[in-house]
Amino acid sequence: MFGKKKHATARIETLIAAGTRIEGNVYVTGGLHLEGTIIGNVTADPNARSVLSISPKGVVEGTVEVARVIVHGEVRGDINARDKVELGSTARVSGNVSYGVIEMAAGAVIQGRLVSSAAQSGPAPQGA
Repeated sequence: MFGKKKHATARIETLIAAGTRIEGNVYVTGGLHLEGTIIGNVTADPNARSVLSISPKGVVEGTVEVARVIVHGEVRGDINARDKVELGSTARVSGNVSYGVIEMAAGAVIQGRLVSSAAQSGPAPQGA
């Protein structure tokens, strides 16, 4: 009734386990949980309800373009999340973070800029 809107998110369907290293780009169509390493970009259909969840030992070395990103590990590259970015207390990001909504726990580290999606679209047009 009142309060926050609940947005449906993708269910985690894919797991990349600890000790697994992928070299190359990864395309996500639903939910991906990363405990290993991806050396390459992680992207999703811009119209899909996709989610990338990175565990405390998970690492992405590349750009992340997924609707919702949950980081407890490390991202060495830019994050572009249309919907939401959640940074846990163990999150480490070396790159710019573009977001619709951001949630950041004490202890999370970002070495880069935070850019709201609203700021990227610019000010509302004036007149007419």
